[in-house]
Amino acid sequence: MTILVVMGVAGSGKSTVAGILAKRLGWDLQEGDELHPKANVEKMASGHPLTDEDRWPWLELIAKWIAGQIDSGKSGIVTCSALKHSYRDVLRCDGVVFVQLSGSREQISERLEHRQGHYMPPSLLTSQLDTLEPPGQDEHAIVVDIAQTPEQIASEVIAALPPT
Repeated sequence: MTILVVMGVAGSGKSTVAGILAKRLGWDLQEGDELHPKANVEKMASGHPLTDEDRWPWLELIAKWIAGQIDSGKSGIVTCSALKHSYRDVLRCDGVVFVQLSGSREQISERLEHRQGHYMPPSLLTSQLDTLEPPGQDEHAIVVDIAQTPEQIASEVIAALPPT
């Protein structure tokens, strides 16, 4: 059993790639943004970055979802920015693989400028990039360049998955 945490800054393609992966693999998918408390969504929508204190309850909800999948013996995929090592510590357990969608500031900024219907304004990209700590040696992670199509990214992730 494997739980993929598709991570990265806003605009990196987490939801798109996670959706493709879930469809190809037949795994459950949880959109992490749906677990944000209303106050977090309102704060981000008004252009204010979240603090660690804002994120802890949200991360705990994601960790609960992961634990539920593991307890039920089901592989799954969840999207979560998971920007800091300490955030990923809350989510990390046996079977969790982080999938970091990595790209340049320019690539992601352009995506955010053209994105519609999301509460996260492009103005918060800088704070997310400043917060981002790439996965370390102690984290089971697959890092994928977002310059590829979402389908190519999903194929690369699937090819890199541990055998089940």
